Amino acid sequence: MQFSPLINRLIEDLRCLPGVGPKSAQRMAFHLLEHNREAAKRLAETLLEAAEKIGHCQSCRTLTETTLCSVCASAKRDASKLCIVETPADVNAIEQATDYNGLYFVLMGHLSPLDGIGPQEIGMELLEERVKNGTIDEVILATNPTVEGEATAHYISEIVKEYGIKSTRIAHGVPVGGELEYVDGGTLSHAFSGRREL
Repeated sequence: MQFSPLINRLIEDLRCLPGVGPKSAQRMAFHLLEHNREAAKRLAETLLEAAEKIGHCQSCRTLTETTLCSVCASAKRDASKLCIVETPADVNAIEQATDYNGLYFVLMGHLSPLDGIGPQEIGMELLEERVKNGTIDEVILATNPTVEGEATAHYISEIVKEYGIKSTRIAHGVPVGGELEYVDGGTLSHAFSGRREL
């Protein structure tokens, strides 16, 4: 069955979300139109307002509607530690799961020369400026454990080394509660090479 042009456009536009295929987009569109038009209007208004008002923190580059995000604006944070992450979602994950109390720098991606993403695209000049100012004692590299994430972490560690600042890498390995027989070979290899004395 053919849908009207506007319904087709709604379904197609919903597909821009990650993990949303044609069937999921169709279900979402029909749910909003059939069951909850008020929620659809609120969603549209919120999306429009967010797209217009949310930008990047001038210090760490995470998403915020203010000049500085709440982390960077807080005087209670430890300004001597800087955690480097790939996305704003990574900041949220660390904030929820750890007691880390330092500051962040969000790369908004990772190095990927094949995709045309080099140091300039992930804000290396801005990061170097922050590192240069002399208040940072440790840079914690919390990029993803992918080939690109590892390459990005190595690149940043080389820059940090030039300024005599300690760089550390978050540990990777067997997840808590995981069973060795189900862990992939790369993860198990990382866990073995990063083992520590008890």
